[in-house]
Order: sequence, then structure tokens, then C-alpha cells
Amino acid sequence: QVQLVESGGGLVQPGGSLRLSCAASGTFRSFNTMSWYRQAPGEQRELVAVITRGGSTNYADSVKGRFTISRDNAKNTVYLQMNSLKPEDTVVYYCNAYFVDYPYDYWGQGTQVTVSS
Repeated sequence: QVQLVESGGGLVQPGGSLRLSCAASGTFRSFNTMSWYRQAPGEQRELVAVITRGGSTNYADSVKGRFTISRDNAKNTVYLQMNSLKPEDTVVYYCNAYFVDYPYDYWGQGTQVTVSS
């Protein structure tokens, strides 16, 4: 059993920054991959960024150069640093993770990011 808890969402003005955190707790040894997704109303959930345990990263084209995914393996936590935020970034962000211990993935509850003046 694993629980993913996201935090750091909120309201920010265009051009501002937020840092999302996703902390994993439960029974596991380590993660294989951790990712951030986002989903707007009526839209499909889309992959924003992914990071492997070794630190390899990939980003959606829409966030390249603005968002940075990172992780602290010792703390079992993944982060998403979001800079130069745009109104289009106003969606719910979800954490997703695969662990070496399980053949299936886990999802966080989601955290709302609102970019508005």
C-alpha cells in the first residue's frame, strides 16, 4: 500500500511561480518513476513531466523551459517547480508513481493550481 500526498497548489498571478510536492508513504522500497499530470475540465489527463529514480526527465512541450521536475529519493518526494506560469496552467495537477514493489501505479488526490490576476 502506498499513499501519495500532494501539496503546494494555490493561486498565483501570471508570470509567478509555485512549487508542488508529492510525498509517498507506505510500504515500498523505492520508486521507478514519478510523474506529474494535469487535467482541465472536459479534457484528457495529460502528462506534464516524468522523472526516473536515476534522474532522467522528460517534459511536455507546453512546459519545457518553465517547469522542472526533481526528486529527493531519501525523502520519497517528487517536486514540480513551475515558473512563468500562464493562465493556461490553471488545472488540477496529479502525482503518479510506479514503485519497484508493485506492478501497478498510484495516484495522488490532486492539487489545484490557479493562475489569474
